[in-house]
Amino acid sequence: MKVYAHRGSSGTHPENTIAAFKAAAVLPIHGVEFDVHMTKDGELVVIHDESINRTSNGQGFIKDMTLTELKNYDFGSWYSAKFRGETIPTLREVLYVFKDTHHHINIELKSDIFPYEGMETKVLQMLKEYRLEERVVISSFNHEMVSNFKKLAPHIETAILFMEVMIAPHEYARLVGADSLHAYFPTALRPMGKEAIDSGKVLRVFTVNEESYADMLKQVGVHAIFTDFPERMYMCLNK
Repeated sequence: MKVYAHRGSSGTHPENTIAAFKAAAVLPIHGVEFDVHMTKDGELVVIHDESINRTSNGQGFIKDMTLTELKNYDFGSWYSAKFRGETIPTLREVLYVFKDTHHHINIELKSDIFPYEGMETKVLQMLKEYRLEERVVISSFNHEMVSNFKKLAPHIETAILFMEVMIAPHEYARLVGADSLHAYFPTALRPMGKEAIDSGKVLRVFTVNEESYADMLKQVGVHAIFTDFPERMYMCLNK
């Protein structure tokens, strides 16, 4: 079972920062996961929430601020004084960290609350620039955007994210145009998890930070987990 660093090495560093990504980039894990929003001036930035309230010393929505404005805020001190001065990274800056590594890159498009018009095209263009099209999976809770992205780039892997128990999720994924399923941890242990695996779809599970849970998912046949503690979970699964 493969390991992805969730928002970088977010258990040991401030999530979705260059520090967290550099820590993940030196690990022998399979991949990394992070989230993308779009600023007022159309720049792609890496952050989980729609607002900067939780992970910075500022307040407000990403969509209402320019990149220059966002770069003025501290995105590290909330986690530890050691990371004071960490700024919000752009997608370009994060891709640069991983451009020469072996890691598979999961880019989650965070357009399920606020619509970001043109995000799919901007992300695709950047992947082409970095020649990373074969090393990424594009995921989202916004399944319409997953479908749109697949039409733009049929050769790039796509995945639908979901929290709820579903009936025949692999069939739904086929209708959307998704190659893979990214499921909330408990749902993967339900019959739908086995159905998805038996169908041949790749099933990745979030967010798994306990060794006992990882062992359970490994026995079920889950392909990969997303974890805040990638180094520890990798060691656990490769004893």
